[in-house]
Amino acid sequence: MAQVAALLDLLLRSLILAAAVAAGLVALTHWAVRSQYLQPFSGWPRLMRRLSDPLVVPIERRLVRLGRNPQEAPFWLFGAVVIGGILLLSLSRWLMGFAFTIAALRDASPAVWLRFGLGLVFNVLILALMVRVLGSWFGLSRYRGVGRPAWLLTDWLVEPIRRRLPPFGPLDLSPLVAYFALVLLRALVFSLLA
Repeated sequence: MAQVAALLDLLLRSLILAAAVAAGLVALTHWAVRSQYLQPFSGWPRLMRRLSDPLVVPIERRLVRLGRNPQEAPFWLFGAVVIGGILLLSLSRWLMGFAFTIAALRDASPAVWLRFGLGLVFNVLILALMVRVLGSWFGLSRYRGVGRPAWLLTDWLVEPIRRRLPPFGPLDLSPLVAYFALVLLRALVFSLLA
């Protein structure tokens, strides 16, 4: 099973690298055309534009709606491929590690399963807290999409802290205090289970 996981990891890394190189070539070609190093209607730029248009044109439209320069679209594509690849690779490694952990716990005692389950709950709460903080920086709505579960999972802890914490100007320190409270609670619960 470890060999299959290593092979899948290698395959995924290779695909992500190929996608990043392709997106980098698209961005580099667009830059070279704009900088007049390449003629826009020569063979290579036309080929790159024809291959990349299904991905670049929707990004250009979105940039225009946001009042940005549509010529930035190839660089946004490159950034999305790189960041998406890193996230996809991290998620796949986490899922493989989770599967190996479950397989290792197959014959474990109920106490070990309880510790594992509680650890999983605390990790999900901490992840939801991080999504909540990062989402508030990037305008993620608490009423739709990924923001909704993050706020639902953490409101029970963050909101009472926010009401009792004195204001610190524009800074909202309640998620940070909630994070430390979760870490302390996890340490307390695990020390009681030991």
